[in-house]
Amino acid sequence: MLPTLEEARKELLIAGEMNPGPWVKHSENVGLAAYNIAHLIPELDENKAHIVGLLHDIGRRVGVVNIPKHVYEGYLFCMKNGWDEAARICMTHSYIGMKDEFNYSPQTHEETEIKKYILSLEEADLYDKLIQMCDALATDYGFVILEKRFVDVTRRYGIMEDYIKGWDATFAIKEMFESKMGCSIYDVLPDIGRTTLLNPKPWTPPTSDKQ
Repeated sequence: MLPTLEEARKELLIAGEMNPGPWVKHSENVGLAAYNIAHLIPELDENKAHIVGLLHDIGRRVGVVNIPKHVYEGYLFCMKNGWDEAARICMTHSYIGMKDEFNYSPQTHEETEIKKYILSLEEADLYDKLIQMCDALATDYGFVILEKRFVDVTRRYGIMEDYIKGWDATFAIKEMFESKMGCSIYDVLPDIGRTTLLNPKPWTPPTSDKQ
């Protein structure tokens, strides 16, 4: 199940009041990118794509900023509301390698639950892949080509193990969607040429769980 688009927008607005930050505009742009791409792909429901894009980072409503915590908090929030389809995207959007991401023993409760959930899935579906890709296309100030986004994230967080594998997987998803669309994904992202050339100072995440 899913909330309506109006409900999703309302929850994102409330979440932004609870924990202000650029993540809110980023989420709006992920939703817009997902809608525009899904609109050209018959297998996808553009309304569902928009909603799950808006809510993919909703776990940040509680103020947490690291990946496992916001992923799991988003899942719990959506499941509490009966939105299992959005809850799935909260779990999968940060783990583009899916099962291959978990070749280690989790250190926290959140990581343990995320691993258990993702290992229970047969594979990433089109919505998982769509939001994983759109997450890499959308900033708070608009849309950028993948290379620009990868550099932005690396400047903020540093080089992490297996980054290149994640980049390669994202490019493969891009090519798959473009084959279905019959055009470049960049053709449907408003003002991407202008925003890609912008050079804002990278946002620095808070050092604690609260902003």
